[in-house]
Amino acid sequence: MKLIKKIAAMLFAFAMVFSMGTNVKAEGTGKITINPANAGETYNVYKILTLESYDKDKGLYSYVKNGDQWDEFIDSAQAEGYLTINNDGYVEFDAKKSVKDYREFAQKALAYAKKNNVTATQTVTPDAGATTATIDKLDLGYYLVGSTVGALCSLDTTNPEVTVRDKNEAPTVEKKIAKDGDKDNLVPNNSANIGEQVVYNTTINVKPGAKNYVLHDTMDSHLDFDGILQAHLSDGTNLTNGDFVVQKGPADKCTFDISFTDVFYNKYRSKIDDGTITKIIFQYSATVKDDAVVKDEMKNTTHLTYGDNNTTTEDSETITKTFGIPVFKYTKKDQALAGAEFMLSTDPNCTDESKALKFTLNGDNKYRFDSNSTNKTLTSLDNGRIDIEGLKAGTYYLKETKAPDGYNLLKTIQKIEIGEDGSIKLNDAEITGDVKVKNNSGIELPSTGGMGTTLIYLAGIVLVVLSGYVLISKRRASTK
Repeated sequence: MKLIKKIAAMLFAFAMVFSMGTNVKAEGTGKITINPANAGETYNVYKILTLESYDKDKGLYSYVKNGDQWDEFIDSAQAEGYLTINNDGYVEFDAKKSVKDYREFAQKALAYAKKNNVTATQTVTPDAGATTATIDKLDLGYYLVGSTVGALCSLDTTNPEVTVRDKNEAPTVEKKIAKDGDKDNLVPNNSANIGEQVVYNTTINVKPGAKNYVLHDTMDSHLDFDGILQAHLSDGTNLTNGDFVVQKGPADKCTFDISFTDVFYNKYRSKIDDGTITKIIFQYSATVKDDAVVKDEMKNTTHLTYGDNNTTTEDSETITKTFGIPVFKYTKKDQALAGAEFMLSTDPNCTDESKALKFTLNGDNKYRFDSNSTNKTLTSLDNGRIDIEGLKAGTYYLKETKAPDGYNLLKTIQKIEIGEDGSIKLNDAEITGDVKVKNNSGIELPSTGGMGTTLIYLAGIVLVVLSGYVLISKRRASTK
């Protein structure tokens, strides 16, 4: 045979071929050690050609067909130009083929084995914690090694005992939240208003030999999945509906699954295998439902299954929370005050009506944020409470718009800050418990000048009496 380097290149990162022995006649057995190997993955070894004889020193190897199921594949590979078979039945690889062609050959060999249920020559599955796998007592020949993750192994040597490195790492998944919908500002956790849309960014780190990828996403019951916003590859290519399928409420009880079609693998497999494409990125959204609980974690968890054994990656998780502001309106010494009216705004001056928040008072006497409501008024209840719920972290301004009868209107706007952890600052001072807002009752003020008009009335009465007295006295005097 010609150039051993060509044989090595053919299976680089995908397949393994090895020739074993040091004598002219191919006698004895060989061993393959996969190091490193992925624990829990099944490695299938297929003998697709028999080594009849070789001279290791000269780099000459004579392969012939096995006389089994693989002969059909070898014949088809000859017809497609990957191999040549001379008149004596010896098989050679076409030296003009590129590394890409060799990858295709390896992929077709594995596809043929699966389609025709070809029994592996040997199979090995490393135990949990193991980093190597050994396949022993193999007849000398040309072997292909594939794994259930879809990744193939590569040729390191042609000695009877060879070490093969599984160069293809297992895929991984990473989930983030696009804060305020900004895909360039990705965070693991966020907060949101009730009814607000949360945008997720999930990245699949794909590996050569990608196979049977299914993305599984499970959302908290207080999150309502909206749909896929965008899907693209790391090279900038946008995916279309024909490349993947979204299934809501699948049998695995996830919120939705995303699987990839044959069209996807046919279009992008070679670019994944040569490292041109390294990521698949999905953006999708969910809406915070009306029943979201203040400060509770609303989790969104994602994992990937892949390969023939549906191997599972580690979960990637994000957390969304919604918060509230507990307001207590009172007078004197913590005496609850009902009927005080307020507005809550994101405008420091509380003059921009478009920035005034809207609420609905629910059956639990809680004011729940509701962007679809027309109500912008928060009224203290009989117990003095205004419990506001369903807000994201941020700065808000509370303004009293109407005081109860007999009480002074509070002129100062209260600045309220909600931290990302739900903590609250009132007018820049950290507090625990309620945001307490006090109203003073009005005082009946005295009239101007002390006794005021009362003295005038009294003086008038005195003058009238005196005038009457004088008039009567004069009449009496005139009659005398």
